[in-house]
Amino acid sequence: MRAFVFPGQGSQKVGMGADLAAASPAAREVFQEVDDALGQKLFALMSGGPEDELTLTANAQPAIMANAIAVLRVLEKEGGLQLADKAQFVAGHSLGEYTALCAAGSFSLADTARLLRLRGQSMQAAVPVGEGAMCALLGAEIDQATALAAAAAEGAVCTVANDNAPGQIVLSGHTAAIERAVAMVKDFGIKRGMLLPVSAPFHCPLMLPAAQAMAAALEGTAPGALRVTLLANVTAAPVTDPAEVRRLLVEQVTGRVRWRESMLALGAAGVEQFVELGGKVVGPMITRTVTDVAVASLVSMADIEAFAKEL
Repeated sequence: MRAFVFPGQGSQKVGMGADLAAASPAAREVFQEVDDALGQKLFALMSGGPEDELTLTANAQPAIMANAIAVLRVLEKEGGLQLADKAQFVAGHSLGEYTALCAAGSFSLADTARLLRLRGQSMQAAVPVGEGAMCALLGAEIDQATALAAAAAEGAVCTVANDNAPGQIVLSGHTAAIERAVAMVKDFGIKRGMLLPVSAPFHCPLMLPAAQAMAAALEGTAPGALRVTLLANVTAAPVTDPAEVRRLLVEQVTGRVRWRESMLALGAAGVEQFVELGGKVVGPMITRTVTDVAVASLVSMADIEAFAKEL
């Protein structure tokens, strides 16, 4: 059994997709379709920068999705395989959940790009700059992180945003509370806490305005039928019903990304191989979380060709 998985924000970098576009008409078609959907030369920004503009949430989210779908389209069109024939599950980390749904046929590529552009803009606008922050906790287990967040809150928002892998957890909330959490890590037996260079406090209750914006957008652009089962971020459970998918996508904006639990659930369901498309970010998290499984990360044409030969 196989799961295809998709990276989230932070995996963007200048030059992404450039080599693939040079090598494959299928990749160029993806990047052109996304450019047309957004009315923007996003691929030029992806391939040539500047980095500070690519890193903006409203650009990074559709860019990361486009890069991953380009890898998938090359694999499908030039490798001669269909995702639904080769995978039992898809999953994506945060924004990657939209990529996973696009891969599963629930959203068109153009709609996915537009939804992620709105998602990025809404998340950025939800909290004034400086009022929210995020921090990474290294060497923390979920019980320690939850206790630390509760102690540091002091009436403000401070909560677990990402449970990525054993020993890798992210908190999100009001800046003062997150700074308190970083200062208190040793009291909770946590190795290290460090503030993250993010522009907004993602996946916490402060994102409610963005969740409301996405609820409205998903009313107008509703998910369709899935060709492959999704393992959802906020429940760490499989979902195939489009109405449930829509509800969970709204919850996901303010809710915890339960990636560690999700990968354990896939392993328990019998998944033997995880294939990350468009990055080498979630693959290492999976390696740390699930034992006795194979993990592949496909980014380049060489990666794709080697993987296609194995199937």
